[in-house]
Amino acid sequence: MNLAVIPARGGSKGLPGKNIKNLCGKPLIAWSIEAAKRAKKIDRFIVSTDSEEIAAVAREWGCPVLKRPDELATDETKTISVLSQISKEIPEALNFILLQPTSPIRDVGLIDECLDLYEQGNYSNLATGYWCKYQEFGKHNNMRRQDYKGFFTTMGMYIFYQKNWFQKDYGLVIIFVGMLFQNVKTLK
Repeated sequence: MNLAVIPARGGSKGLPGKNIKNLCGKPLIAWSIEAAKRAKKIDRFIVSTDSEEIAAVAREWGCPVLKRPDELATDETKTISVLSQISKEIPEALNFILLQPTSPIRDVGLIDECLDLYEQGNYSNLATGYWCKYQEFGKHNNMRRQDYKGFFTTMGMYIFYQKNWFQKDYGLVIIFVGMLFQNVKTLK
C-alpha cells in the first residue's frame, strides 16, 4: 500500500500556526490533502500531528489524523522517526510518500510519475530535486558566477521511502538513491 504522510507539527517557532494559515483561501495543509486525494497511485493518506487544532482542520478537509506522541513533536524530531512510528501503527503500508505542507504547489501528475519511477527503479528512497546555481558567499567561496558549476539539491516537494529502509538500523542520514529533477523547461 502507498501511504501519503502529511507531517504537521503544531509547534513551529519561525511561523507559529503555519500549517493552518490561509493560503489563497485554504489552510496551508489543505493543499497537501487535496494533492493526496487527487493522486491516482496513493492508496491512503494521513496527517501526523500533535496539535488538536491542526487535526480538526485536517478532518474538516476529509483527512484522517494520526496523533503524534509528544516525544516525536519536538524541534529536534527527525521525519524518519515520525515515519517509523507510523509504520508501526499502519503495518500494511509498504511505501511512504512524504507531502510536506510547506510545499503546497504541486503537480499531482508528478506524484504518480514519481511513484512509477520509484517502483520501476526498485529504489529504497526517491526525492524530487532541481539544479541549483546559487553559491554560498564567504571567505573561501568567492568565485565568479560563470565558473560555478552548481549542484543538484532536493526540493522537499515529494520524498518516497520504502518501509523496510527505515525499519532497519540505517541511522538518521538519508541518502537518496534515485532523484527526479525538474526545472521550468524540462522534466528529467
